Amino acid sequence: MNKILTVVGARPQFIKASSVSRAINKSQYFEEVVVHTGQHFDNNMSSIFFEELSITAPDYNLGIAGGSHGLMTGRQLEAIEKVLIDEQPNYVLVYGDTNSTLAGALAAAKMNIPLVHVEAGLRSFNRNMPEEINRILTDHAANILFTPTEIASSNLLKEGISKDKIINVGDVMYDASLFFNKEARKPSFIDDLGEDFDKFILATVHRAENTDNPDRLRKIFKGLSTSPLPVIMPLHPRTKSCLVEFDIELSSNIHLLDPVGYLEMIWLESNCHIVCTDSGGVQKEAYFFHKPCVTMRDETEWVELVDSGWNILVGCDDEAIKNGISNFDLPNSYGELYGHGNSADLIIDELVDRS
Repeated sequence: MNKILTVVGARPQFIKASSVSRAINKSQYFEEVVVHTGQHFDNNMSSIFFEELSITAPDYNLGIAGGSHGLMTGRQLEAIEKVLIDEQPNYVLVYGDTNSTLAGALAAAKMNIPLVHVEAGLRSFNRNMPEEINRILTDHAANILFTPTEIASSNLLKEGISKDKIINVGDVMYDASLFFNKEARKPSFIDDLGEDFDKFILATVHRAENTDNPDRLRKIFKGLSTSPLPVIMPLHPRTKSCLVEFDIELSSNIHLLDPVGYLEMIWLESNCHIVCTDSGGVQKEAYFFHKPCVTMRDETEWVELVDSGWNILVGCDDEAIKNGISNFDLPNSYGELYGHGNSADLIIDELVDRS
């Protein structure tokens, strides 16, 4: 049987992998070997996702996390190469833009194993972001690039990548949102908070450009503090430590919580009034659930969300955050920007045809 070796390491990749793994199993043409680098090591950031999404436990758990970007990527590259030597897969499949993505891509490319990149072609055009470098290098190493949008495909063509390698299949995260929405789980803390939470803002902050900069982080929380609605914020461990380090005081309308599982997260996304985030994945999920999104970044790789009016960029300006929350003007239309919810099937059908 043909073999796909999938490399994952971070929470959004588990969600994407759940959709593609179901399509792999359904095809009965491939067997899948899953390698978890361990980049997200906290239980709420990792193992709970495998349980909730009914993903088969990884065949390899490398346990590599922490350290600088170079150290983490190098250690992951070395460990993944050893797995590839043992497994000899027909394809190596990577997702998105993390250090795990780049390590898997480099390992496959150096061993001349066909590399498949899911969620290819995204560009923020900010090379100060490690994720941007990871995307670009992975795309140019890949043999098959599955893009989520026409804009992503256009980005690759502009960079000289052959049209024959590029296939727009839509977004596998949309597949997952449709599949798991019926199982969404109301978090118990909503009732425990003891307030009227019929309307609330869902906020997430985790990007290093925001969390590691005390001025940006302080302005973000100042902007959120002006909300007339309560703010629910599942807190990334990095953000939690930075709040303490920078001695940032929180207003009473902001409720910090431990990271939540995916089923609880999509309940929050589908029931909130508005989303404020610096996460790429949460920007899209807000759109999937028809929620306006205030993006606390200076740019986004999901430019079609901004173009369609469902997303606004406010950077870390507290006044812009305040105005975005209070005066968001929802567009009148909603289109299918990310395919039809069958992206994973299209991916596996294409790999079967090419095998």
